[in-house]
Amino acid sequence: MNLKNKIAFITGASSGIGKACAESFAKAGCNLIICSRHLDKITKVADEIKTQTGVEVLAFELDVKDFKKIKNTIDNLPDYWKNIDILVNNAGLAKGLNKFYEDKIENWDEMIDTNIKGLLYATKAVLPYMIVRNAGHIINIGSIAGREPYPKGAVYCATKHAVYAITKSLKMDLVDKNIRVTTIDPGMVETNFSVVRFDGDKARAKEVYKGLQPLTAEDIADIVLFAATRPPHVNITDVVVMPTSQASATIAYRKEQ
Repeated sequence: MNLKNKIAFITGASSGIGKACAESFAKAGCNLIICSRHLDKITKVADEIKTQTGVEVLAFELDVKDFKKIKNTIDNLPDYWKNIDILVNNAGLAKGLNKFYEDKIENWDEMIDTNIKGLLYATKAVLPYMIVRNAGHIINIGSIAGREPYPKGAVYCATKHAVYAITKSLKMDLVDKNIRVTTIDPGMVETNFSVVRFDGDKARAKEVYKGLQPLTAEDIADIVLFAATRPPHVNITDVVVMPTSQASATIAYRKEQ
């Protein structure tokens, strides 16, 4: 499928996988709607993409945890921009890595509200327009954690398992609507993910990827773009991707430093 002049809406696009997806889609000629909780960062990304590729970009400060704001933003777009062809539900995070009984409730709330409810809210706002046009593609960024729970990650793993379940059920609900639904579930990807998880502790975050070559945000963006550019009758339903040195959520080979 040729993406030239199509419209993609990407959440959490100010950095990491979301930013890489925005850049990748723009290079393919896709016009963009991008959002983040950080207006200065998302505006900078939009300006860079417009300068480098010449595509049209709308950038918003938008927290996916706020359904009313998402719905109002989408509903009040100019008519052209309401024709969103691809929704990439990328916004998400992990907070903390603690045993269940030592974890913080506020971390649970933030992960559940962002990773599950935020994905639901963005999809709920965009989907009616896709259904009217009988066309569209929803791509959810999940995680290997949604397939394989690991110690000290109960709630994060649960949120990503929810993404997997929502994706599968949504595809069933939309089977007669000509709308594709995909989940991309990566293993270790080196972005600011671990920095956020460990509350800004960059040294601890670096240890997560020590001794191996992790995936990059661009690796995931390549796969997202591949799924989006298949012929309309082809739906890549789910992809699990890990570094060559990672075998499962908990097993990885690390070279001695």
